[in-house]
Amino acid sequence: MGFTDFLPVFAGTGFTFLMTTAGAAMVFLLGRRIKEQLLKAFMGFAGGVMIAASVWSLLLPAIEEATSQGKSGVIPAGGGFLLGSLFFLVVDYGLQKLHTQKMRSAKLQAEAGGRQRLSKKMTMLFLAVTLHNIPEGMAVGMAFAMVAQGNESAGVTMISAIALAVGIGIQNFPEGAAIALPLCQENISRRRAFFYGTLSGIVEPIAGILTVLIAGSIKVLLPWMLSFAAGAMIYVVVEELIPEAHVESGVKIGTIGALVGFLAMMVLDVALG
Repeated sequence: MGFTDFLPVFAGTGFTFLMTTAGAAMVFLLGRRIKEQLLKAFMGFAGGVMIAASVWSLLLPAIEEATSQGKSGVIPAGGGFLLGSLFFLVVDYGLQKLHTQKMRSAKLQAEAGGRQRLSKKMTMLFLAVTLHNIPEGMAVGMAFAMVAQGNESAGVTMISAIALAVGIGIQNFPEGAAIALPLCQENISRRRAFFYGTLSGIVEPIAGILTVLIAGSIKVLLPWMLSFAAGAMIYVVVEELIPEAHVESGVKIGTIGALVGFLAMMVLDVALG
C-alpha cells in the first residue's frame, strides 16, 4: 500500500478518535452536575452498539471474506472470536493482579499523605475502554484498507467502511464521557479528566495503521483478525460495560440504553451497508 492508500485509514480512525475526544470534552460542559442515571445510560448505549458492531461489522464480514477465499467461514469466525475472548481474558486477569499490587502501594502512600489516585472502578473502566478501542481501530483500519485496495469481495465497500467508522465514533462519544465525567465527580480536575478520556481513544489510529501494515501482506488472516476483534469487544461488553451500566441502579436505564444502542448500530450497518 502506498501513502495515499493510508489516507482513508487515517481519516476513519482519526474520526473515531475525535469522537472519543468530543465525549471527554463534555466534562467542561457538565462537570460534576451529571446524574448517575445518565452515566448508566451512556454505558448501556456503548454496550449495545458494540454488540451490534461485533455482528454486522466484524463477524459477518469475516465469514464473507473467508468464503471469498474458498474456505469455510465457520472456523476463522469461531476460532478468531474464541482467541480474541481468551486473549482479553488473560490480559484482564493480568491487569487485575497488577492493579491489586498498585492499590496496596497507593494505600501506603495515602497513609503517608501521598498523592490521590484513581479508584479501582475508574482504573478498570479506563483500561477496559482503552483495550477495546484497539480492536475497534483494527476493524476500521482494515475496512478502509480493503476499500483502498479495491477489495470489495468481502462485502466491505466505502459506504460500509464509513458506516463502521460512524457507528464506532457514535459509540466512542459516550465512552469518552463515561470516563471523564465520573473522574470529575471523584474530585479530579476537569483538564485531567479530559486528558484520561482522550487518552483512551488514541490507540485506535495506532492500532488501525499497524493492523493495515500486517494485513496488507497477510490477507489470509483478515477473517481471523476481524473475528478476533469481535471476540475482544464482546468480552469487554460482558465483563465491564453491562455490569457497570446496572450496578447500584434500580431503574433499567442501562438496559434501555443497550437496546437503543444495538438498534441504532444495526440500522446504521444495514441501511448504509
